[in-house]
Amino acid sequence: MENKAKAILDEVNKVIMGKREIIRKVWMAILSGGHILMEDVPGVGKTTMALAFSRSLGLSYRRIQFTPDVMPSDVTGFYYYDKEAGTFSFREGAVMTNLLLADEINRTSSRTQSALLEVMEEGQVTVDGVTRTLPDPFIVFATQNPVGSSGTMPLPESQLDRFAIQLSMGYPGVEDEVKLLAARGHSDPIDQVSCVITAEELLAMREEVNAVKVSPLIYEYVALLAEASRKHEMVQLGVSPRGSLALVRMCKAGAYLAGRDYVVPEDVQDVIVDVYRHRLILHSRARLSDHDAVRVTREICGKVRVPDKR
Repeated sequence: MENKAKAILDEVNKVIMGKREIIRKVWMAILSGGHILMEDVPGVGKTTMALAFSRSLGLSYRRIQFTPDVMPSDVTGFYYYDKEAGTFSFREGAVMTNLLLADEINRTSSRTQSALLEVMEEGQVTVDGVTRTLPDPFIVFATQNPVGSSGTMPLPESQLDRFAIQLSMGYPGVEDEVKLLAARGHSDPIDQVSCVITAEELLAMREEVNAVKVSPLIYEYVALLAEASRKHEMVQLGVSPRGSLALVRMCKAGAYLAGRDYVVPEDVQDVIVDVYRHRLILHSRARLSDHDAVRVTREICGKVRVPDKR
C-alpha cells in the first residue's frame, strides 16, 4: 500500500503545481479520517484539488456551492410528496457521497452550516427522525474565503473543531504559474488524473495508519501542548481534546507516509500549526500585539519541552 499512497501524491501533483507540501497534508488528513478546511482567495485551485483527490481515490464526488439562500435540506436531504406513488419519498442531500466539496462554506447562514455538524462527527444524517448512514469513507473538503471578506459568515467554534486541519494554498510562484498556463493551453490536466486505489483500499490504508504506534511520551507531549494552548495569555479558547485526537491521527498519517510504524516528535511539529490554527480563539488584545493563531502556536511549541524518545 505504501507505493500506492505515494502514487496518489503524484496524481494530484499533475494538476496542482508547486504545492506538494499542501497536497501531502491534505492526503494525511484523508488517511487519518479527518475533514479539510481550505481558507484562501478564489482561483488558486482548491476545487481542482478536491476533484483530483476524488478521481485518484476512486471516490464518488459532489459539490455544493454555499450561498445565503442554501437551505439545510439541500445539505441533508428532505421528504417530498410523490403524487404518482401517493407517498412521501426521500430525496438525498449533497452529503450522500464519499467526498463532499463544500465550496465557500462561510457564505451561507449559520443554520445551514450547522447541518454539517452531525454529518462530520458521526458519519450519518438525521431527517425527520430517520437516521441514514453516509457512504464510507466520507470526507468533507470545505473552502472558505478569508474571514472579513464581503458576505462571509464566520463558522462557529463547534464546527471549526470538526475539521482536522486548516490550510492555505496561496498563489503559485512564477515558474509554477508558467507551467500551469502551458498545461492548460491544450487540455484540462484533470483528465490525466488516473484512479490509483478504490474506496475499499483507502479504508484498508486507514486501518494501517491507525496501527501506527504512539508512545506514552508522545501522548504526554500532545497533552502538554494542548494544556499550554489553554493557558497562553493571548488565548481565550484553547485546543479541545478533539483537537488533540486530530493531532495524534495526523501524526500517525505522517509517519505512515514517511515509511515508519511509529510517531516521532517531528511528526507533531510538522502539523501542529495546521491542526491548531482554526481552533485557537484569541483575545481581542492579541491583534493589538500582532499575534495570530500561527504565531501563538509556535510560541506554545517553544514553551513545551520536546521528548527525547519516541
